[in-house]
Amino acid sequence: MKILVTGGAGYIGSVVAADLIAAGREVVVYDDLSSGHVRAVPKGTLLVRGDLGNRDFLKSVMREHRIDGVMHFAASIEAGESMRMPEKYFRNNTANTLALLETLLECGVSRLVFSSTAAVYGDPERTPIEEDDSLKPTNAYGESKLLAERMLVWFHRLHGLRYASLRYFNAAGATADVGEDHSPESHLIPIVLQAALGQRKSVSIYGTDYPTPDGTCIRDYIHVSDLSTAHLQAFNRLGSDRAPEQLIYNLGSGHGFSVCEVIEAVRRVTGQPIQVEDCPRRSGDPPVLVASSEKIKRELHWVQRCSNLEEIIASAWSWRRQYPRGYGEETTQ
Repeated sequence: MKILVTGGAGYIGSVVAADLIAAGREVVVYDDLSSGHVRAVPKGTLLVRGDLGNRDFLKSVMREHRIDGVMHFAASIEAGESMRMPEKYFRNNTANTLALLETLLECGVSRLVFSSTAAVYGDPERTPIEEDDSLKPTNAYGESKLLAERMLVWFHRLHGLRYASLRYFNAAGATADVGEDHSPESHLIPIVLQAALGQRKSVSIYGTDYPTPDGTCIRDYIHVSDLSTAHLQAFNRLGSDRAPEQLIYNLGSGHGFSVCEVIEAVRRVTGQPIQVEDCPRRSGDPPVLVASSEKIKRELHWVQRCSNLEEIIASAWSWRRQYPRGYGEETTQ
């Protein structure tokens, strides 16, 4: 079986690609490398550089390699940026997903796992969030992903597309080979680790007056390897004749940590002082996002292997010490 991994040079996509290879799948990574890294692409995969919006080229790749299924990670992912440049998000996340779906139809590919997000829920009415809760995004990023999910529903109903939409919360941590490396970096844990390495003078805390115990936002963190396992299990379930053809799951730990708690955990793991700077809130940030993952545990028997925040941070710290400048620099420390 050959699987196309869009965005497979990115953080989560490259971990999933490596696990697919380990599971005996053939993998073609399709990535425009606008934010991904060639060095993140695992050995044993074929890397094709291409734009998802280029349907003719995408179709030629899928036909040439006789693709059987798709894992779709290619997207713009920064919620804050989406509130300044919504057009980028509706183009990259919504329009390009439509181009991919149209290509799947033309090539007769009927199995897709979609990388969605907790941002589709917006400011939740309750926590932990369950899959049937209201979908009311508070930023353009979440809206762009929700529109893609709505397209999946109709492609399922009218064209028989078998799909899984995995709504995950804050991916974190690292494997031995893959870690977070965005430019510019906007995710909390790698930012705080940069401060621990002396690459930043301080860490900005955006909002200290939220209705939470310490006034800072609370988020649910999940190790990237646990995310990857869920993707493979969902893909395999879609291949079962008796399985539902439409799967929607949250992926999280079920426990939230505030920005201040994450920073303090990094201090403990690294032994380094972390200076902080209080800043105004960012538009579109809900106070609390915590997931219930009971549905995927019940239906797919998914098991979260790494639920301890300090263990997640320690894995990211180990990778960052080996690659202090991300994929641009490697040391033998």
